[in-house]
This record gives sequence, structure tokens and C-alpha cells, in this order.
Amino acid sequence: MRLVAAAVTFGAVLATLSGCGGDGPSGPVDAGGAQGLRAPGVAALPATDPTRIPDVGERLQRRIPADTGQVLVVYGQGENSPDSTAVFYMKEGPEWRRVARWAAHNGRKGWTVEHYSGDDRSPVGVFGLTDAGGVLDDPGSRLPYDQDYVAYAPTVNAVAYDHVFDYVIAIDYNRLPGTVPHDPTRPLGEERGGGIWLHLDHGDGTSGCVSLPKGAMKFLLRTLDPARHPMMVMGDERELRA
Repeated sequence: MRLVAAAVTFGAVLATLSGCGGDGPSGPVDAGGAQGLRAPGVAALPATDPTRIPDVGERLQRRIPADTGQVLVVYGQGENSPDSTAVFYMKEGPEWRRVARWAAHNGRKGWTVEHYSGDDRSPVGVFGLTDAGGVLDDPGSRLPYDQDYVAYAPTVNAVAYDHVFDYVIAIDYNRLPGTVPHDPTRPLGEERGGGIWLHLDHGDGTSGCVSLPKGAMKFLLRTLDPARHPMMVMGDERELRA
């Protein structure tokens, strides 16, 4: 999914882009309205070491920087599933504490360890969360926030997608951290895709982004703290546990 700020260029590529979420019906599970839902992609294992993120194996766990104090984990239901659960953890001393959990969606075709443009799969991995923006005014984001109606206009002409980019948080996959979310620079090359964001959910899979309810997005924008070096861990259950 590629997004650019200039209105002319944006209009030219509009037809080639697929929507990645919207303002869906599902709300936060633990934050702002507990619903008692269980994460679909997380096995019911007893808690073990509180100094480690639950259900994340050594391969990805060791990629979380030592100075990170906030982690959003997206537990995918399956390799080819668009359904997932997002869990937000904060570090208290040496231990991780679960703060919130929401129903979420990922790529409509599931997950991949080698993402390419147009594959409709979300990239598996550990990525920074450094920059935000959207159609709406800044709701109190701690991350740098870029408000731009043109750059974040919906890319699909359907009512369900009208508000998908009201709020976005860039996932630092194939992008330059410290730039606006719609910056077109692709360090790995155009063929490896880009514009992978957290944004509002519309109740179905995305083109590669991760979508969350509007309340979850506002919560994250107001909570993610650059001083705590927030990170995102995302993937299907098998890859997360590897």
C-alpha cells in the first residue's frame, strides 16, 4: 500500500490502493469497555517469566530493544487468517504488565515473513512505532502527529472505509522513522511494499496494515511515549512463538 502527500499524485494512485481497515464495531477488550473476550491466536498457557512478553519466542523477543518500555503485540489467529488480537504491554521495573487488549485485523490473506507489495499479507516481525497522523486533528498524541486531509483521505469508495485513516500510526516497516507516515521513501525498495500502518478497523482484513477500533487508536496515540521507545511485535501464532 503506497500513500503520498501530494494531491495530484495521490489521486493518480488511488485506484491501485486497497483499504486497510475502518471504524469497526468491535471495541477494546480490556481498555475502555471490558468484554471478556479471549485472544483468538493465543493459546491458554499459564504465565511463566513476567520479564518476557507472553507467547513470543526467543527469536522475536531478543529483537525488542532493552530500553523499550511499551510493546504492542498483534497475535494473529493463523498464517492465512485476517483475524487477530492486539495486546498492549507496559514495563514496570523488570516485568511486563498487560494494559489493554482489543480485537483487531491484519492482512486479508494473513501473514508473511517476506512481505511484497500487493500480497495482502502483513509482515511478521518487530518494528518501531515512531510517527502518527490522520485526517482528524491531533487527539493528544505523544508521537509526532501529522494532520493532513488529503494525504490520509480514504482509498476505497465505500461507506465502511470513510474513516479508516482518521488516525494512523506508522509501523516502521520499510520506511524512514522520523518522517510523516505517508512519506514514500522505501529503504528496502518499492517491491517490498510500505505504508504499513495501525489505523481504524472496518471489520475485515486489510492490505497489510493492522486495524483497531477508534477507541484503541486514541488510547495508543495518547499513551505511546517516544521516551519509552515503543515497539510492535506482530505475526501469526506459529511465527510469534518460533
